[in-house]
Amino acid sequence: MYELMRLARGGVLLTVWALTAGWPRGRLARRLRVDGWHRICRGAWAVPEKEVDWRVRARAAQLLRPELVCSHRTAAALHRIELLTGPGADADLLEFTAHRSSGPHDRIRVHATSQLTDADCGTRRGLRVTTAARTVGDLIRAAASREAAVVVADSALSPRFVAGLRRPPLVGTADLAAELAAPRRPGAPSARRWLPLAVAGSGSPAETVARLRMHDAGLHPETQPTLHTDTGRPLRPDFLFRAAGLAVEIEGFAFHGTPAAHERDVHRFNDLQSCPAVRRVLRFTAREVFTHPDRMIATVRRALER
Repeated sequence: MYELMRLARGGVLLTVWALTAGWPRGRLARRLRVDGWHRICRGAWAVPEKEVDWRVRARAAQLLRPELVCSHRTAAALHRIELLTGPGADADLLEFTAHRSSGPHDRIRVHATSQLTDADCGTRRGLRVTTAARTVGDLIRAAASREAAVVVADSALSPRFVAGLRRPPLVGTADLAAELAAPRRPGAPSARRWLPLAVAGSGSPAETVARLRMHDAGLHPETQPTLHTDTGRPLRPDFLFRAAGLAVEIEGFAFHGTPAAHERDVHRFNDLQSCPAVRRVLRFTAREVFTHPDRMIATVRRALER
């Protein structure tokens, strides 16, 4: 086992490395099976007891095909950019970009392009990946809807809590505008129309979709305004209709899925109602925003009419 372990890189062994090191193919196959190596894909193995997650699969793909650069949804996961996952989305599919498309591979999609430079690429978690700006540009240009595009832009422009970690904003509006200005790329005209709808500081995909739904309904609240409680502590509600004194909060699961988070929400709700600018608070779950936006809009309208 230890001879093979020394050949592995980052927990991944390519069959070709072992063959080059002198292992006969038949003996190699038996040793891998007996020692409990995990097959990642054709020609690549994970060391025993290593979980074969999407990062390990991406590493194996890049070792087998060095021209591949993690992009689109795979790059979004590496940068911790949130997506609006629609029905039928294939969470196991890895996405790469390369100057040429080679033959098919296990659970991989390769976007072939001639417009990929070293400036568009970097390294993250040991994997070669498109930069945050290029990743967002690719995702917006390929977006199936306005909502999917703006969710991606909002996430990259804003500080977020993603996959258990806080991260700062990844790009600025000027960076995205420059990326989307690149000519002759499919989807660019729609992407440029959608970019002005993005807001830096938006807190979650559900908040983005809620803002777009209110925008469609002719409702234009302030987004993440800074208020102060009666004790002077700053607080930022998701939305504020200032003239009506109406604050609207969207409860995203990432922040509200534990007892401690629930307790924090209760204190925030009470503090928000102590802000002089707030006379009423409405709260909606992410599920309501995604599945019953018309009900949310009707509730907001009724509160404004009062």
